[in-house]
Amino acid sequence: MVQKMEEKGGSHVNRKKGGIITMPFIFANEVCEKLAVVGFHANMISYLTTQLHMPLTKAANTLTNFGGTGSLTPLIGAFVADTYAGRFWTITVASIIYQIGMFSLTLSAILPQLRPPPCQGDQVCKEADTGQLAILYASLLLAALGSGGIRPCVVAFGADQFDETDPKQATKTWKYFNWYYFVMGAAVLVAVTVLVYIQDNVGWNWGLGIPTVAMFLSIIAFVFGYPLYRNLDPAGSPFVRLMQVCVAAFRKRNLDMVSDPNVLYQNEELDASICLDGKLLHTKHMKFLDKAAIVTEEDDIKSPNLWRLNTVHRVEELKSVIRMGPIWASGILLITAYAQQGTFSLQQAKSMDRHLTKSFQIPAGSMSVFTMVSMLSTIALYDRIIIPVARKFTGLDRGITFLHRMGIGFVISVLATLVAGFVEMKRKQAALAHGLVDKPHIIIPISVLWLVPQYSLHGIAEAFMSVGHLEFLYDQAPESMRSTATALFWTANSIGNYVSTLLVTLVHKFSAGPNGSNWLPDNNLNKGKLEYFYWLITLLQVVNVIYYFFCAKIYTFKPIQMHKKGGDSSSSEGVELDNKV
Repeated sequence: MVQKMEEKGGSHVNRKKGGIITMPFIFANEVCEKLAVVGFHANMISYLTTQLHMPLTKAANTLTNFGGTGSLTPLIGAFVADTYAGRFWTITVASIIYQIGMFSLTLSAILPQLRPPPCQGDQVCKEADTGQLAILYASLLLAALGSGGIRPCVVAFGADQFDETDPKQATKTWKYFNWYYFVMGAAVLVAVTVLVYIQDNVGWNWGLGIPTVAMFLSIIAFVFGYPLYRNLDPAGSPFVRLMQVCVAAFRKRNLDMVSDPNVLYQNEELDASICLDGKLLHTKHMKFLDKAAIVTEEDDIKSPNLWRLNTVHRVEELKSVIRMGPIWASGILLITAYAQQGTFSLQQAKSMDRHLTKSFQIPAGSMSVFTMVSMLSTIALYDRIIIPVARKFTGLDRGITFLHRMGIGFVISVLATLVAGFVEMKRKQAALAHGLVDKPHIIIPISVLWLVPQYSLHGIAEAFMSVGHLEFLYDQAPESMRSTATALFWTANSIGNYVSTLLVTLVHKFSAGPNGSNWLPDNNLNKGKLEYFYWLITLLQVVNVIYYFFCAKIYTFKPIQMHKKGGDSSSSEGVELDNKV
């Protein structure tokens, strides 16, 4: 009898795993992945041009191409995790693949025969040969594939460690997202300062070797924590389930909609593997999809053909994904605004006086430190001060909803690009006053600290919007699609950068004047109208904020019947909207 009870309650016992004790193992993996990614890519253009002697355009295209590949692989990694392997094994295998890529690239920095000989005087530098380039491309491809398995799964796997059906653990989920982003930001800060300094001043063998060793240690730590993890089994392809609902609804499109939603098809046994925390309840929106759950004489309710008949839970999974789309899309433009820090803001910094003391000047590429510091400070203040104060007024455990948090971030991002335009006017006025408009290579006597407000505002905006965006995608996605949902976060980042490229290209093309003038000139920023470009982004962001507020106003949170843990069955379940915390 005892054995049967243990077997019956096996999943219940398994859910006691997880919790805060697993965080060091998970965060160690994420920190080292970020050290490797940012440490490699923040200065990789220098490695390709100075060590492999690539032409600048070829080096830039190489990084762009593999960056684009890396932005698509999270969707593949999420699909594998949600469908076949589960998050733990996806992260483990992806980390090993990443490790192999890092090791081969580090090896090319150590062994002279894997890179071209150093330049000799004024002689033309010898470019890397086919074999040396093959090692480079293979290393970058392995890194892209590995990153695709780590990025979408680590954040979801960490959140999985907190059982939402356990009242003692449920409130820790939103705290996890704050500290996940904090740890990730701290790793990026170390990468753009310490690792870049080592690469430039000590050597590439150390600059690439340190994150390679760190990644190796993180894999060991992550696997070592396996007995402690709360592992959720993959529940089959979520994309197939979504397609089945669409097909079933289309096949039954001519049926009359039932007046009572309670007669729609339900099958708890069929849905058991995809609703461990709770089942989704019927909503009145998108009623045409409900036809997929109408039972007809042709349907076998005991063993249904899922291309003809689906449960309410599966129909609501598709509705949840569709409802999330507009909110997800609103985050793209913030990334577009944020992306200017690595391009035009960097060019502004190069033209300004970067001396902090007589003997020390801050590198232009290190101005992003102000963004990271402001982001980390905001996250810490948000967790320790803003949440407790807001909680007194709202009664919510997380202080404010993630939709409100995202809205605050959008507004601050508008201010960031608005301020950036006025700072650019100030910079050009200084250039004009000192007769330097036609001398783009001479430093303008105006402190680079004028750029700190725009960098800092971008960091504060990211602390609100990006964390809220990530939290929203995880919280509102069907539980069997959470790796895919977090992959969408990285996809939004990728699309935001592509939109930036498109916007720059269009503005450069259509702002060109007959006398060679341009808002975004190629060679002399002093003669451009960069402030107009910043204000164009500001205007687009204002429109985006209005769009977001409208979407947030009409958004319907997924109603879910949670499997609450209690002393008796009568109190084991409760219906609630999934915006309670």
